[in-house]
Amino acid sequence: MNPPNGSTRLLTADDYATNARVPADHRLAYGPDPQQFADLYLPKGGADASARNPVVVTIHGGCWRAAYGLEPMGVLCAALREEGFAVLSLEYRRVGTGGGWPTTFQDVAAGADLLYDVASDFSLDLSRVVTMGHSAGGHLALWLAGRHRLPEESLLYGPRALTVHGVVALASIPDLVEGVKRDICTGGCSDLVGGLPEEVPDRYRLASPAALLPLGVPHRHFVGAQDHVVSAEYLGLFVAEAVLRGDNATLVELPGVGHFEVVMPTSVVWPLVRAATLELVLRV
Repeated sequence: MNPPNGSTRLLTADDYATNARVPADHRLAYGPDPQQFADLYLPKGGADASARNPVVVTIHGGCWRAAYGLEPMGVLCAALREEGFAVLSLEYRRVGTGGGWPTTFQDVAAGADLLYDVASDFSLDLSRVVTMGHSAGGHLALWLAGRHRLPEESLLYGPRALTVHGVVALASIPDLVEGVKRDICTGGCSDLVGGLPEEVPDRYRLASPAALLPLGVPHRHFVGAQDHVVSAEYLGLFVAEAVLRGDNATLVELPGVGHFEVVMPTSVVWPLVRAATLELVLRV
């Protein structure tokens, strides 16, 4: 599928859902629930101890809701694998099947921290870890990068939180409070946290990347100018605040692009996403 050009229509959620399923090299469980697993894609050569592979942790979107799983992300994971990255694609409990507060966050954290246990088995270089997420997954990718700022007494604190070295955020939802105001994902932000900001303000301070600034790592944001789910204006506010707080953050607004082109390796967006990922890995 190609990105819109001129009068070409924007890709839809149905287009994205029909992506070919690309099986992973390994499926790894990080908990007992059927949704607590991660798919690992290894570059050509596999677990070669002489050449440890940089890692991209990918997180799918879908408004944090149970109806949407990681399967359509397989084509993106395969494209990253072809570029020489090991890719850990996280599944997690979502709203409707045991997810929400706090389990979605605990799952994503546990899935990422699984890398500590498997790094030697698969020759993974944990000094070069980038997270990448689309939409709600972009929120979680940024949250993983900022998790080191959580207070120790927090329900979401992890003593061995995986160190993230950069984030590629594709039409992400980084400010949950502003997301509630704009009704992004039609109530999805408040459903994830289990209440409105005025009802559970402490949860938003722990769950929203905007509340964890500065993240302390570079983050690269991409959004379509015709994205009707996440606007460039909304993301621009977050990126501007991140820069003001000292983060190395950038935003690229893509003309003629909607919500799903940014996550498609067959679109004109892909070279930019690829370049950003390589940049973040090489700067470590």
